[in-house]
Amino acid sequence: MNNTLPNLNAKYHILVTGGAGFIGSNLCETLLNNGNTVSCLDNFSTGKKENIAHLYSNPKFRLIEGDIRNLEDCQNACKGVDYILHQAALGSVPRSINDPITSNEVNVSGFLNMLVAARDAQVKRFVYAASSSTYGDSKNMPKVEDIIGRPLSPYAITKYVNELYADIFSKTYGLETIGLRYFNVFGRKQDPNGAYAAVIPKFVMQFMKYESPVINGDGTYSRDFTYIDNVIQMNLLAIVTDNKEALNTVYNVAFGERTNLNELVGLLKEYLSVYDPKITVVSVIHGPNRPGDVPHSLASVDKAKKLLGYDPKYDIKSGLKEAVQWYWSNLK
Repeated sequence: MNNTLPNLNAKYHILVTGGAGFIGSNLCETLLNNGNTVSCLDNFSTGKKENIAHLYSNPKFRLIEGDIRNLEDCQNACKGVDYILHQAALGSVPRSINDPITSNEVNVSGFLNMLVAARDAQVKRFVYAASSSTYGDSKNMPKVEDIIGRPLSPYAITKYVNELYADIFSKTYGLETIGLRYFNVFGRKQDPNGAYAAVIPKFVMQFMKYESPVINGDGTYSRDFTYIDNVIQMNLLAIVTDNKEALNTVYNVAFGERTNLNELVGLLKEYLSVYDPKITVVSVIHGPNRPGDVPHSLASVDKAKKLLGYDPKYDIKSGLKEAVQWYWSNLK
């Protein structure tokens, strides 16, 4: 766990939407450890009760089983809340290509419901999960917040629309908003199962079973893989900042280095072989490139450092070591 997180006022009541998901459950846990009152809104479509089961006994934790597509659920969840960390969404580019309607209903209509409920409840600030997919076909490297391209998937469109709506609510209604463009987040509690599992937990699970993971393409596509504790730090900084210049805008949330898939596989094998040397001989299969995938992704985090004091502690290697240890302890 990151011991360099900013301190929040323990009196804050914070709503985490999607609080049973990978990022949301880590946020709930961190906030409760800080002494905050936490409400978790989740419909468990992708979130898991086991991610938050250990929090049920905490008197400062409230679980609201509801759906952001239902405005009444959003309004109920926002009552008495100081800040919102909006993580609820249907992730995954392939999922959005297979089912664009549901992705739009959750990520756009659900997002708008949450903005309306936050505005009406006079919440102090609405911090939301944006996405690096917003950069689309932009060839600029590294990615800087004010230069984006055309979206390459329905998912990317939904996350860009989130930014547009947040901007309008800031200007029209005075709701303070901060968008966090996550870059390939990984770490403890990330689900390795299912058709839309993220690459790191999926590959870890396959290696542990001596199964050959499939790399889409020749393995040269690269990502700015971002460990969960860096993401937690940014969410907390977005709550505590009193810098007016830092509000009503978006930030990259990343480490600021890129790793290609071939390099990633090499690191996973190295770190997993500490626990099981036989993993080193598991082969890798190369398949076709995936529709909608961005070839390369690298973030500039200068804006976050300057305006929020962001100071990411985990690069890909230190983050992977932590993640592999968690998966080995919890999933073996």
